[in-house]
Amino acid sequence: MYVIKQRQICSWMVLAACTALLALLPSMSWGGETLARVRSRGVVRCGVSEELIGFSAKDKNGRWAGLEVDFCRAVAAAVLGNSEKVTFVPLSAAARFPALLSGDIDLLLCATTWTLGRESLLRVNFAGTLYYDGQAFIVPAKSKVRRISDLKGATICVVKGTTHVEGLSDYFGQRGIRYKPLVLEHLSEVKEAFLAGRCQAYTSDKSDLASVRAGVAEGKKRLLILPDVISKEPLGPVVKRGDEEWFTIVRWVLFALIEAEELGITKDNVRAPRNATTNPNAARFLGAGSRFGKALGISPDWTMLVIQSGGNYGEIFERNIGRQSALQIDRGINGLWTKGGLMYAPPFR
Repeated sequence: MYVIKQRQICSWMVLAACTALLALLPSMSWGGETLARVRSRGVVRCGVSEELIGFSAKDKNGRWAGLEVDFCRAVAAAVLGNSEKVTFVPLSAAARFPALLSGDIDLLLCATTWTLGRESLLRVNFAGTLYYDGQAFIVPAKSKVRRISDLKGATICVVKGTTHVEGLSDYFGQRGIRYKPLVLEHLSEVKEAFLAGRCQAYTSDKSDLASVRAGVAEGKKRLLILPDVISKEPLGPVVKRGDEEWFTIVRWVLFALIEAEELGITKDNVRAPRNATTNPNAARFLGAGSRFGKALGISPDWTMLVIQSGGNYGEIFERNIGRQSALQIDRGINGLWTKGGLMYAPPFR
């Protein structure tokens, strides 16, 4: 009887201690080594794709634009209070992880697929999925190729250091289809080889292929993206393992973009007082900055700063790769969960 009571007392003490700790969390500041370096330097260094229209490319004025670029700016807004305090480092697929692991960049995007092998062997962490994609193929429209099976014996271009090399081998090997891979290190080399006719097809993420087509005069007439998709390619922001505080910040910046779209909070209305009065979830979202900002080591109005930097996820998507862009990609599975998509943010509470 005494032992039982003693155990009960211990349980109650543990519960009381946990409750007290939870109450203290909003007032505690953590930060992290990466955040400290970023603040000392005054910029966030983001590794992005090499001239990939819609994701990371310079516009006619020499300004970086794209889905990856806007996400990097959102992170800079959260941690530095200014979305322009960024340095964009274009990287080949083969060079992207060495750049992250060596500390040359703070955050990696670069159309990078989330896999078990990369997280376990390279010791990196994916903060979430910024864009759900899949491996596909593009061919000259004038060719007779209409399905992957028509590529028997073809030379197929693919970028070195991507999941597409293995995906190509797996798909064709499993079906006994002969092919010749032309593996090149840089995206620009692969595009050049494909457009010059050195390969009969080019395989990559479907969004990459849409970007290539958008960069070619009369691309929709000249180039055909085959309907077959042979893999899952969840693309997301990556950080080096070992700094949980930085990982948490990057992850919740992504969630903030998604949550804001669901709540109807946009770049134009994020500061409007009505958000805090007509929708309790919107008020909670906007208040999450002041409630948890100090614990994250960032500004108390970080949620507002993130949305002000370039809008919510839907705004960023449509502007860069959606119907307002040259790529004309449908939302599909990248739509909100409330509209049949996979985009979903945990509660801001």
